[in-house]
Amino acid sequence: MTNYEKLKNLLVDVFLLEPSEFRPDLTRNEIDSWDSLGVVSMAVGIEETFGHHLTPEEATGVKSVQDIMNILRARGVVFDD
Repeated sequence: MTNYEKLKNLLVDVFLLEPSEFRPDLTRNEIDSWDSLGVVSMAVGIEETFGHHLTPEEATGVKSVQDIMNILRARGVVFDD
């Protein structure tokens, strides 16, 4: 499974999305469940899935899937998709 697929599966589960809705430019404004609890669940899931801790500032500052990918890329996670 690629890192993109891992992130997709994680965010689909955390934010209760349909897999077809997932895309890098998907923003928090488009996801009703992207609330404070969702942010915590996302941060925990990222740490469990990728082994990288998001600071509270990073987690609350994320505005899109692309932002998450950018943070993870900066930490060495490769996304080929």
